[in-house]
Amino acid sequence: MGAALIELAGIERIFQLGDSEVHALRRLDVCIAAGEYVAVMGPSGSGKSTLLNLLGLLDRPNAGIYRLAGRDVTTLSADEQASVRSERIGFVFQSFHLVPRLTAAENIALPMILAGIAPAQRSARVTRALRDYGLENRADHRPDQLSGGQRQRVAIARATIMQPALILADEPTGNLDRATGEEVMRLLEELNQRGVTLIVVTHDTSLGARARRQLLMADGALESDRWRGSEAISDPCALPT
Repeated sequence: MGAALIELAGIERIFQLGDSEVHALRRLDVCIAAGEYVAVMGPSGSGKSTLLNLLGLLDRPNAGIYRLAGRDVTTLSADEQASVRSERIGFVFQSFHLVPRLTAAENIALPMILAGIAPAQRSARVTRALRDYGLENRADHRPDQLSGGQRQRVAIARATIMQPALILADEPTGNLDRATGEEVMRLLEELNQRGVTLIVVTHDTSLGARARRQLLMADGALESDRWRGSEAISDPCALPT
């Protein structure tokens, strides 16, 4: 494993609901090294989705510091955050979030279009991704013409087409049958084995148990931080080598 990719210090996220405040995240301190495979677990309302949104720069904390690869990203402008998100973070969602009117190939190419990558390079990368994910015969199909597993493979290809350092997967097998879900997890785990940091948010304990490290959330706080088969981590920045 490499140096710390993610460093969270004193992270708080508070939402206003009418006259009351909801503390979605409370004084969160977490370090995650480059190349780790981490499951964020906990019941609904525990703060795991809020944490995912913060890690993906889709939301900002009310307090605390988030460093990504040593850079404080909490102080960046919205445009700067969008640039970091485009270059360094890939997202895989339970509901796929594909653009309905675009073909599989066009959905995969979308992040490169937004990043201004030249058409020739886009085409070469999409062709390779379609081949790598077994989608060559589905390139011209729209999402409604694809199976759930094919849609999730398109989503993973889209998430990785910019070669991000970090993949955030939110219940990635939630809409899939067991066999298809197993295939999707294998694809994500192969990416992790190649050095991509993989963070999976799930309430499924069997899915979470696949990760080398489990963060258990409860009421917006980190209830436990464990390596598979070992004791809890007392210092979140004291990462084993």
